[in-house]
Amino acid sequence: MLITRAAFSALVLFWLATTPQAMATELLAKADTRMPTETTYIPADIEDVSKVVVRKSERRLYLMNDERVVRSYRVSLGDNPEGHKLYQGDERTPEGTYTLDWRNSESDFYRSIHISYPSERDRELASAWGLDPGGSIMIHGLPNGEEDMAFAYRGLDWTDGCIAVTNEEIDEIWQLVSDGTPISIHP
Repeated sequence: MLITRAAFSALVLFWLATTPQAMATELLAKADTRMPTETTYIPADIEDVSKVVVRKSERRLYLMNDERVVRSYRVSLGDNPEGHKLYQGDERTPEGTYTLDWRNSESDFYRSIHISYPSERDRELASAWGLDPGGSIMIHGLPNGEEDMAFAYRGLDWTDGCIAVTNEEIDEIWQLVSDGTPISIHP
């Protein structure tokens, strides 16, 4: 019986020692290894932002003045980022043209700007499958209370379908983008 307990204890200790490493390895495999570029914010340099463009495959959000990029940010997407959002809980970030229609300074995340998903077409597609399209898709900062862990979120897709940036970046976007601004989200 002692050998069995010893073997069991050794197995448990091995599992405990390797599980965090396995989790860390999995997270690192998902991380973007490119160095983030610093965003310099000089208010006098800012032109009007006429639209927002997100390129999911690049993990970039662009603030645009007509066809000129005014600012660019590294973003995190939903845990399942490929493809258009089909239903609530699929952890995908939608694709298409929407509007940034309202904002919330008291959200569960540090500031959030609402994306007008689902569109009528999104509702029709989900309904055809008997599913709820979901909603509450936002551009937002980190979860409240996680400011000290910002480094752990950088480069990972961790949202339930939203577009996440750092708290400093959402502050800048909050100032530069007006309600009613169109947003295009591309694969």
